[in-house]
Amino acid sequence: MLRWLIGGGREPQGLAEKSSVQTVGEEQIQNPYTELLVLKGHQDIVRFLVQIDDCRFASAGDDGIVCLWNAQTGEKLVELHGHTHKITAIAPFSSSDAFEEKKYLIITASADRTVIVWDCTSGRQVQKVSCFHSTVKCLTVLRRLDVWLSGGSDLCVWNQKLDLLCKTSHLTDAGISALVELPKNCVAAAVGKELIIFRLSDSNNESEGWNVFEVKRLVDHQDNILSLVSVNDSTFVTGSHVGELIVWDALDWTKQASECNFWDSSVHPDVQPEIKLSQSPNETSVQHLASDEECVFAAVGKGIYVYNLQMKRVIACQRTAHDSSVLHIEKLPNRQLISCSEDGSVRIWELREKQQLPAEPVPTGFFNMWGFGRANKQANQAAKKMQENTPMNFLELVGDLIGHSSAVQMFLYFGELGLATCSADHLIILWKDGERESSLRSLTLFQKLGQNGDLQLKL
Repeated sequence: MLRWLIGGGREPQGLAEKSSVQTVGEEQIQNPYTELLVLKGHQDIVRFLVQIDDCRFASAGDDGIVCLWNAQTGEKLVELHGHTHKITAIAPFSSSDAFEEKKYLIITASADRTVIVWDCTSGRQVQKVSCFHSTVKCLTVLRRLDVWLSGGSDLCVWNQKLDLLCKTSHLTDAGISALVELPKNCVAAAVGKELIIFRLSDSNNESEGWNVFEVKRLVDHQDNILSLVSVNDSTFVTGSHVGELIVWDALDWTKQASECNFWDSSVHPDVQPEIKLSQSPNETSVQHLASDEECVFAAVGKGIYVYNLQMKRVIACQRTAHDSSVLHIEKLPNRQLISCSEDGSVRIWELREKQQLPAEPVPTGFFNMWGFGRANKQANQAAKKMQENTPMNFLELVGDLIGHSSAVQMFLYFGELGLATCSADHLIILWKDGERESSLRSLTLFQKLGQNGDLQLKL
């Protein structure tokens, strides 16, 4: 059964009213998260979680506070105060050289038009910059060049101490909403409907310094680009407000494939028949993308979709994975996915293969009479061979985590340490493997008894 461990002693409001298809308990035999810790440290919506190292993570949101947590114990390690408005972006960064031990840093941007670099060990501000003309909406770290990028009305390049190395001229009032790193010192920036490719250069001449310049503008999307994901050094993918998914070559920035109606069952008749979505923009908006080397996982409206990059098509989906829009999706190291939604739920899915029915024989008839039989037969044989070689997949719900009383913004997966989720209910929840936690507590108890001489431990 589900075990609650609530910090502060008060159960979140609204849980009694929650209803779900499944409840956490013995009937969900493939769901390990039967124990949870509720972490209280924020006074407003918690929108961001970032991993610092194997056991620490940071949270941030609309109260302008950054909290650092221990992922094993749920202990709040430190609160970082420095922003006066909501946090709009956060990114982690670690650095080390031959003369210094490894440093764990995070950088935060806020609607107060400031950016701060924090030392995660000491909790102190390393640097603060207040020279922005508009809010910074996204941050990313280019590890190959050891620099930060901030995106807003301008694209700015910074070193670790937030010394400005170079910047672009003013782009648009809307500004950059998302960034992704590309090979050859390039980045792709989403600016409304456009995708702008920038290249960074570090001149050997100290007087010239760094430079960032626009290389190309890609205008293939029909509506605002909401999500970007890098697949590997040769591929990245974008998704838009009206459900467009485009696969790009990361080296020459050409369009490799696209799906503008990948939810339509008439286009992919071999996928689940319920995948036709209504044409409302809210139902087709691509809120988040994740990927591995083989597939892209898309949060589209209330549904989740698995797009195979080699086949260039959707191979599995759940049109109504949640009752409201899906905000975040990730693939676990196994064949499982996790998704979270505005409806307050977090769900675990497993990608499974369907057993295929034998192909129907090709009928003979009219076309054979007019000499089309041979070509028709060859075409059907090719189609039959493709069908036999194409695995059929489906997504099965194997776990439903009910704990938040409002929209779950995102989550972090910590492997054996569990799962961290953040929500509009101001809470963070650490979901734990109940059996593992019970075993750890038993082991600790036996060790204490052994140390006190109350129990003889035999190795």
